[in-house]
Amino acid sequence: MGKAKQRHREIYKPKPEFVERMEKLLGSKQEAEKFFEICKTETPDSIRCNTLKISPEELKQRLEQYGWKIVQPFENNKEIMIIDETNNGGGRKLAPGELGKTQEHLLGYYYVQEISSMLPLFVLQPKPNEIFLDLCASPGSKTTQASAYMENTGLIIANDNNLGRIRILNSNLEKCGVMNAIVTRSDGVKLCNNLLKRSNLKFDKILVDAPCSGEGTLRKSPKTYLMWNLNMVHKLGSIQKRLASSALRLLKVGGEMIYSTCTLTPEEDEEVINYLLERFDIQIEEINLPLKRHCGVCEWDGKKLNQQIKNSCRIYPQDNNTDGFFLAKIKKLSDKEKEIGERRK
Repeated sequence: MGKAKQRHREIYKPKPEFVERMEKLLGSKQEAEKFFEICKTETPDSIRCNTLKISPEELKQRLEQYGWKIVQPFENNKEIMIIDETNNGGGRKLAPGELGKTQEHLLGYYYVQEISSMLPLFVLQPKPNEIFLDLCASPGSKTTQASAYMENTGLIIANDNNLGRIRILNSNLEKCGVMNAIVTRSDGVKLCNNLLKRSNLKFDKILVDAPCSGEGTLRKSPKTYLMWNLNMVHKLGSIQKRLASSALRLLKVGGEMIYSTCTLTPEEDEEVINYLLERFDIQIEEINLPLKRHCGVCEWDGKKLNQQIKNSCRIYPQDNNTDGFFLAKIKKLSDKEKEIGERRK
């Protein structure tokens, strides 16, 4: 990182309330210090091979011709690649913008994507010929990843509510050769409610990668420190609950949904899952990841949450040199929704 860029990062400082919350979440001041220290650094450059167009083996060979050192950290997922720019790793430092200027990137052979962003589809893995909903889809990183898992078969509905973001989504889908997706522009809750009322369409797999306060993205967006406040957190939590609830009603019985965010605040993560558990006949499934992970918290701010929430995952940047992330895998057991009296027991 250049000196000017490093000085720019040093301008932004966490608010005392945020520091206190991270110490509580991580269990000690020492762990919180590690968190804030790594947030002063950038994440390593990582990419995902677009297997709709090229094999990981061929892409690796092509990129190595640029003098890049390609590391494939996960034995069973060769499409995930890190560009090693360290001298001791034998790599070279990429020039600014180099990752996005190669012929391979312009042809859609790879997608520049942080590893934690790949995890929801890594866990959900929609299969060929399934019906998949990506409720908050732009810019398309996870939609294109889903299409690769589905081998361009079945059906993807990729939704976003912002026209500018829709344009970016469409551009990325076209570049990556995605041919099994329908793009919709709608408020997520309204889309789900309309599909529920006006069609018989149900989904095998759903991703709700919800808009959030972005605590996990401080390494690339230190301005988040300035924007962070609890009022925003609580407002977003309400939006996330509505989005996730609406999506669950469209999930087939036996189907699976991932709820994920790039934030670490329990109000936007575990409390949303607890809200769903109180209202729907679902279970939170265990998640296996090739990364160090922490279980979901089951008590926060004096509230005791459902013990199933332990099966959800917290990814902290200091553990894996990634961004921070949260995800939970939800299986729908029936279409039953619980009565209010039952929820209050």
